[in-house]
Amino acid sequence: MNWAHVHLIINHIPVIGIGLLILLFIVAMVRKNKGLITVALAFIILISLATIPVYLTGEPAEEVVEDMPGISEELIEEHEEQAEIAFILVEVAGGLALITLIARRYSDNLGQRLVILTLLVLIVSGGLIGWTANLGGKIHHEEIRSGKDSQNLPSQTIDKEKED
Repeated sequence: MNWAHVHLIINHIPVIGIGLLILLFIVAMVRKNKGLITVALAFIILISLATIPVYLTGEPAEEVVEDMPGISEELIEEHEEQAEIAFILVEVAGGLALITLIARRYSDNLGQRLVILTLLVLIVSGGLIGWTANLGGKIHHEEIRSGKDSQNLPSQTIDKEKED
């Protein structure tokens, strides 16, 4: 197992986790279930912590794949730049969730406003983390590249007759 493999395995944690948390958070808010909101906030903190190794394995993963045939440095850089923004926003969501948990103990009004703000930041970070994962997938999966991305890359054609 190498760093690229580790990165590919653990990057699903924030992508899927944030998606599920958005749903949980919305259900908790619609039901006005304070306990469920607390659980959602705690899990946002956990997901933000789990996102740290995902981000930190990105650079070593790049070192593994950058010289492979069919890999575009342009796509790697685009993924890397987007990952930095998404990572920061996920960490902001985690920090905001922690502040919200504390604030809810002292002020219902402030706590409710922070709950809404946390959900909004979570939704935006979820969109960004999803887009980042999509860009990462394009690095090594030609089948998901759009026209512009696929035109700028060397294509790997396989002659099935030569394989036999």
